Amino acid sequence: MACEFAKMRRLRVTPVVAVMIVGVVALTSREITTPGFFDSLDDPAGGPWLRLLASLAFAVPLASPILVAVLASRQVDLEHQGNGWLFAHTAGLPAGKLCRTKFLATGAILVAATLLESLLVIGVGTLAGVTGQFPAGLWWAYTVSAVVLNLVLLGLHLLLAARIENQLVGLGLSVIGVFLAVSGSGMPAWMSHLTPWTYYALAVPVDFRGGVLVPIPPWHLSVVALGVLGAAAFLLLTGRLDRQEV
Repeated sequence: MACEFAKMRRLRVTPVVAVMIVGVVALTSREITTPGFFDSLDDPAGGPWLRLLASLAFAVPLASPILVAVLASRQVDLEHQGNGWLFAHTAGLPAGKLCRTKFLATGAILVAATLLESLLVIGVGTLAGVTGQFPAGLWWAYTVSAVVLNLVLLGLHLLLAARIENQLVGLGLSVIGVFLAVSGSGMPAWMSHLTPWTYYALAVPVDFRGGVLVPIPPWHLSVVALGVLGAAAFLLLTGRLDRQEV
């Protein structure tokens, strides 16, 4: 694990993560410039917080898939370029275990970044003067869902990058993923269950009803099920990598 963090310093992972955080917070913060936001700062129903949450739920799937793919690609491309798979295997670290180690190290940073995004948006709302009731349950449930979905995509892209040396394949897939994630809100629920990117839409906890932004029940169980399925698939496939010759 310590070795992976040392590699990250050389790979300039911090600027990549910073871009993701700044991008999500900037896209979300645009909501405070929309008409009527400052007129409802003291809304007892927490209207401004719901608007910021809806904006956050739009920004995360717009920025996260590509940057998760970039993180995974940079972590694995280093092994392809420097024959790291062979050296690690010689040192008793087969490819599957190396992928699992990369997932733990990169995933820890990704979890911290996703939580920080959420906290910074709360800070933006507080600095803007929002005094209405803060929807803590909705907010943190969405944040946890975003963490789970980002980790699922990280596992997917680590495996893809490990199997295919051309890292443009994973990056191209992430661009398609952004399109699917943004389009997911307009799909029927059953269709949104077909790809990991469209689960971002299933996690959205607010929507317009009769022209008013209100809380809605997100598909938490579906997100949990995807997380469990993704973890099982990642362990199974990396286990197979352990048994393959380098």
